[in-house]
Amino acid sequence: METLRVASLFCGCGGTDVGLKGAFDFLGKHYDANGMEIVYANDIDDNACAIFEKNFGIKPDNRDIRTVASEELPEFDILTGGFPCQSFSIVAQNPPRLGIKDDRGMLFFEMCRILRERKPKCFIAENVKGILTANKKAAFPLILQEFENSGYDVKYTVLNAAAYGVPQKRERVIIVGFRKDLKIDFSFPAPIIDDEEQYEALQSVIETEVPEKYFFSEKAVAGMMKNREAMNKGRAQDVTKPCNTVGAHLAKVSLNSTDPVLFSGGRYRRFTPREVARIQSFPEDFELVGSEGAQYRALGNAIPPVMFWYVARKVGELLSNK
Repeated sequence: METLRVASLFCGCGGTDVGLKGAFDFLGKHYDANGMEIVYANDIDDNACAIFEKNFGIKPDNRDIRTVASEELPEFDILTGGFPCQSFSIVAQNPPRLGIKDDRGMLFFEMCRILRERKPKCFIAENVKGILTANKKAAFPLILQEFENSGYDVKYTVLNAAAYGVPQKRERVIIVGFRKDLKIDFSFPAPIIDDEEQYEALQSVIETEVPEKYFFSEKAVAGMMKNREAMNKGRAQDVTKPCNTVGAHLAKVSLNSTDPVLFSGGRYRRFTPREVARIQSFPEDFELVGSEGAQYRALGNAIPPVMFWYVARKVGELLSNK
């Protein structure tokens, strides 16, 4: 079977890429190799790039993707990327078109630029569920149209990581496009767990003993308890169920935020970086480097590798059959 070459944009610490490559273990299950090789990675965050390089042996190109000419990328079959979505606007023209609010909005168009100029066989894009309702639901259809206009047959869906064996309720929009001449009719992988009662529990990935620095002070707990009912804070997780979505600002989590925390041994605490990695379904041998703050940010921004493995598996099978 020919190895499929992947160019990974906005790669972060590599959650997407762990899933694409496969050949890893998580919670006692082995995820086979997908016959894919990462030949190029790009991200502007130096800390995330350091984690990526440590685990993949590839030094990501950390230039602004807008300054990278498409011909600088090596040959690749699949383009992946989780582009920022906070910055879109709808320009009041007839017909309306997609605009930008700030520089981050440009990054989506850079992905389309590379698709048009290099014409890989396939792309896989990812984003938060909120992209579906951005700009009063007007932005997303235009995003899909831009991908179509780049020469691809496009499908999208919302996947919940918990339905694929990840101990986290994390919903993400996945967009897949195959080059039109390939005439591939893609369908997304069905959930492997239909019954929510069978979802992987948070307790399968948390530690029983952690250093004191991860526990909140008595003063912080007292302040939270005073306003708990009115403010719906102190969101201790039910460890018999999947965790709520972990985010990029866990390094600064407080009991007055909406971030998930643990109530353990009669005390409140935050997750360790390794626990966050497990909640995201990174394998145990995935190495974390840099400051804890950098680790939390990179892990919180990542795609759950196990969930993405199922998407990559389906994509790889279809391309191999072609």
